[in-house]
Amino acid sequence: MLYRERYRHFLRVASLVTGEEERAHDAVQEGFAAVLRSRDKYRGEGPLEAWVWRTIVNEANKQQRGSPRLTFPAQIQEPAENGDAESQKALRTWIASLPERQRMAVYLRYYADLDYRAIALVMAVKVGTVSATLSAAHNRLREQFQEVSE
Repeated sequence: MLYRERYRHFLRVASLVTGEEERAHDAVQEGFAAVLRSRDKYRGEGPLEAWVWRTIVNEANKQQRGSPRLTFPAQIQEPAENGDAESQKALRTWIASLPERQRMAVYLRYYADLDYRAIALVMAVKVGTVSATLSAAHNRLREQFQEVSE
């Protein structure tokens, strides 16, 4: 059920991590296979979905290693809801330029729609760290936006 309901979210974040949709599909497939193989290891310390996310993100990181990182895969670029495709492209480029931890927190919060607790479980950090990381990412993005708009 989780697989079918959230596959597009898993694929979107895996695409952002790997920089390539084909490798992202592989990461999601391998991630779910790993979850099924190790399902007896799930201890119920957090939501099942967070445990699945952690496995998929780890697999996406494995898929990404050793290959050039793209700024933002073209396959997941969706039309801008506000009609300003250039602004959306700039924002995606700025997000891709964030430090890894900030970038991952942004992906998990805004592209996977996870709450802070689930993000903390996926990233293996404390909830306060997620909050501080997202705050730092927001500040950096705000600074980049101000530089461009001046």
